[in-house]
Amino acid sequence: VGIFDASTLGKIEVVGPDAAKFLNRIYTSAWAKLAPGKCRYGLMLKEDGYILDDGVVARLAPDRFHVSTTTGGAARVLAHMEDYLQTEWPDLEVFLTSITEQYAVIAVQGPMAREVIAPLVADIDLSNQAFPHMSLRTGFICGVPTRLFRVSFTGELGYEINVPADHGEAVWEALFERGQAFGMAPYGTETMHVLRAEKGYP
Repeated sequence: VGIFDASTLGKIEVVGPDAAKFLNRIYTSAWAKLAPGKCRYGLMLKEDGYILDDGVVARLAPDRFHVSTTTGGAARVLAHMEDYLQTEWPDLEVFLTSITEQYAVIAVQGPMAREVIAPLVADIDLSNQAFPHMSLRTGFICGVPTRLFRVSFTGELGYEINVPADHGEAVWEALFERGQAFGMAPYGTETMHVLRAEKGYP
């Protein structure tokens, strides 16, 4: 099991009665039928058809989405969304808020990830049946409110733990201490890409 600081990922909250309609237009993926509590991979293209950004999008409620962007793409994606919202689709009732700095994100990845986080998590059933891959649940970790994503960049069992930024260090330390019994090691971006290659992901 490994632990990775993913706080630099861009995060945008898309809210409003037309949120799903807006995302349907701005991404190549379909969002209207995505149920609350579920995640989907999103690919965003520029007008010339080239990729602008990609990331996982979670539906928190019928009118609320949590959009993840690449680390370097957060400001660019928000500007792109705002531009289209104001100039192309001003009739849509949608509100965009950057929440990149509001949340620390800690990824816990590997076959023992569930065992590491389980005793620290409250109000979330971590079983495969209740919390399948590409899902989102809200609850508490270390007594702190969390948006817990079950997603994986490396292909192993994994969770991305979103907590208010002020609590990020304390939650990291609690996870790392708990993880020592399982041989947990912190890892960085290069290791993440190597793990992905070893898994056979394109």
